[in-house]
Amino acid sequence: MRTEKATFAAGCFWGVEAAFRQIKGVVSTQAGYTGGNMENPTYDGVCSDGTGHAEAVEVTYDPSKVSYEELLDVFWQNHNPTQLNRQGPDVGTQYRSAVFYHGEKQKKSAENSLKEQQKQHKNKIVTEIRPASKFFRAEEYHQQYLEKRGLSTCHI
Repeated sequence: MRTEKATFAAGCFWGVEAAFRQIKGVVSTQAGYTGGNMENPTYDGVCSDGTGHAEAVEVTYDPSKVSYEELLDVFWQNHNPTQLNRQGPDVGTQYRSAVFYHGEKQKKSAENSLKEQQKQHKNKIVTEIRPASKFFRAEEYHQQYLEKRGLSTCHI
């Protein structure tokens, strides 16, 4: 099986990870931090809003079963991309909306998807589209957080 990676930031990573885990063709997910300016960030450091990292989810998927475009649809459906540096009660740059692309094909798909999404939103979409940088896996207690607690969602 050939797999590819996709990386998304859409607010708190607990709910984002749970949403992607439900998708047929997603092989694995991991909550973590990316897009920042220091090595080996911790949850406390990221939450201090001083590392530049976003809470993100790295998705490993089988492109023969789910397309990157379908993953983008899940991304858009599971957060409000018009809120700058926040989702619901969570505020800070670590909760920003971002697509971290792996290669030019993903970049073009993300840009096209954003243009289509903008047509459906009255307010301007503030989602960043940036090249993927080093991904740091979050502490173990963040992995599959909702599943470990018997919860299906944390959406407000």
